[in-house]
Amino acid sequence: MKLYNYLSKKVEEFKPIVDGKVGMYTCGPTVYDYVHIGNWRTFVFEDVLKKALTFDGYKVNHVMNITDIDDKIIKRARDESLELRDLTAKYERAFFEDLEKLNILRANEYPRATENITTMIRIIVVLLDKGFAYKADDGVYFSVEKFPDYGKLSGLEKRQLKKGARINDDLYDKESWSDFALWKNKKDREPSWPAPFGEGRPGWHIECSAMSMEALGEHFDIHCGGVDLLFPHHENEIAQSEAATGKKFVNFWLEGEHLLVDGQKMSKSLGNIYTLSDVIKKGLPAGRQGFEPLALRYLFLTAHYRSKLNFTWESLEAAQNALSNLRDQIATWDDPKIGCAGLENDFKNAVNNDLDMPRAIAIMWETVKSDNPTSAKHRSILVMDEVLGLGLGEIKKAVLPKGAKELIDEREELRKAGNFEESDKIREELLEMGVVIEDTFEGSKWKVIKNE
Repeated sequence: MKLYNYLSKKVEEFKPIVDGKVGMYTCGPTVYDYVHIGNWRTFVFEDVLKKALTFDGYKVNHVMNITDIDDKIIKRARDESLELRDLTAKYERAFFEDLEKLNILRANEYPRATENITTMIRIIVVLLDKGFAYKADDGVYFSVEKFPDYGKLSGLEKRQLKKGARINDDLYDKESWSDFALWKNKKDREPSWPAPFGEGRPGWHIECSAMSMEALGEHFDIHCGGVDLLFPHHENEIAQSEAATGKKFVNFWLEGEHLLVDGQKMSKSLGNIYTLSDVIKKGLPAGRQGFEPLALRYLFLTAHYRSKLNFTWESLEAAQNALSNLRDQIATWDDPKIGCAGLENDFKNAVNNDLDMPRAIAIMWETVKSDNPTSAKHRSILVMDEVLGLGLGEIKKAVLPKGAKELIDEREELRKAGNFEESDKIREELLEMGVVIEDTFEGSKWKVIKNE
């Protein structure tokens, strides 16, 4: 497998630290609100990566954190007059419900920030002892100037930087080089924990370093997130982790690109921030049933994870139609047997080429439209779905009503003979039996429907 490594800025052959095993950390949700579809695009990309690694035979130890303490959570709890845990439990529960709907595999472990405070304190003590951190009036800060490699992930040296400033707020300026808060001194109406350097709570960045290293060790294989976290969050993780341990933190950094909505970034002011619930509730034209979560997953797969994807309701409708068409065809196939080796190999090569899912989807459709026996196509599609995650193994085989198969065969012979008037009569007869016939370039296809 070859993957683009944001650390080296090039595509590299993936080699795990331990043969056959992969330690993978992905930045999880901050549970103060419902997860929007931009975040879900990142989570689906990470799920595809995990499934692809498993597909290649690796045993993946996947850890995803739950951020349940930060500035945004505290503000939301205060605004809604809720206890912090009541707020975070509500949105954590919603996150896991949506995770299932998108057919995303659960991580092996979901550490919560509030359950790893001791580890965070231990790292901060080491950073203070080594001189990489210092105490200020309002907390403990990491000194960016003391870490020579700062900027190696984001290429920060190419930006115009404002050195020397300190940032205490988690809602940071993404263009400034600043010392960042490792620990924030106790404030009124905020949760706090005792520490050798003063009672308070952790800064956001230290949370991921602590939780990832606690679960996967001081040096592990893969760290993922959205490209918006590249700087400063992931940059800060590297700095504080490597300063504390003296070791390389992570070998491969993978970042998912932005999801646009109607060509624009999602923002509250534009009113274009959608949740999975919004997608499900949105009606299709002509009063048809709303969109399925897996249609959104299908849409995500049509773009490379390192390319921006423009979400529109029209593109989602096209994805829903494609998914429905795929299911309809699979439902008519014979039971899976020996697959199409060449197509499966092409699919695997696409996946292993830096997760080229647009190419993988194209190969899937090439398989569907091929002249191979349906039993072979069925087997290959199920193999491909181990990575795609579209739930294609759950499709129930369509059963033709008694006598329908004979009518379909008779109609096909009439069409070959050019007797379209009689073939149309049989089409109407089949429709009354609950069978829809569609004539395509690949031949006639049928679908069983419920009679209205």
